[in-house]
Amino acid sequence: MAAELHVELVAADRSVWSGEATLVVARTTSGDIGVMPGHQPLLGVLESGPVTIRTSDGGTVVAAVHGGFISFADNKLSLLAEIAELSDEIDVQRAERALERAKSDADASAERRADVRLRAVATR
Repeated sequence: MAAELHVELVAADRSVWSGEATLVVARTTSGDIGVMPGHQPLLGVLESGPVTIRTSDGGTVVAAVHGGFISFADNKLSLLAEIAELSDEIDVQRAERALERAKSDADASAERRADVRLRAVATR
């Protein structure tokens, strides 16, 4: 069994992160899933939520992901997201304002997006 897997996190508009990892945790329509080297082939639908990547050098990368697909085969994991941003790219105050605005507007989808962004920051 290989000790690491190659990960590509891609949003509709850009490549967000690429590198070697020992574990990736993501939320799918079937629930949270952890993918490690040697995992069975996988194809799933991503739900909005934080994605946590444990890098081969012992670091952690966290991203807020909003929809998309996850695919794993031959120790290559692809996360193809509609929208994705790394936690260190997220402006916390802006996300908090967006959450309050979404709550006051009763906009459930905007509230969910803002909540995911804040959870990704809290996880980093």
